[in-house]
Amino acid sequence: MNLVVLYPQPTDPEKFESDYSAHIKLLHEKTGIPQNVKPYTITKFLQGPEGNPPFYQMFTMPFESLEALNEVMASQGMKEVAADANRISTGGAPTILIGKSS
Repeated sequence: MNLVVLYPQPTDPEKFESDYSAHIKLLHEKTGIPQNVKPYTITKFLQGPEGNPPFYQMFTMPFESLEALNEVMASQGMKEVAADANRISTGGAPTILIGKSS
């Protein structure tokens, strides 16, 4: 299972970058992930022939099972991380998806 968070284009990209750096530190702190470990990927979307894509950035984190993902998402720490994601996403609320790789 994968947790996917899509961030829309921010109103101020520089501020988003600064806020996102602090947001990732919060993720590590609240979930107990060591700062030097990255069990996730961050993808920045680039401008294409049609201009800027609707999303600025994607966060993807794998989980062993849906149950493991749900357990983490229900934790108080992850609720704080989710609230912070909404705070920093100035272009609108982030889109949260759960996907299964095949």
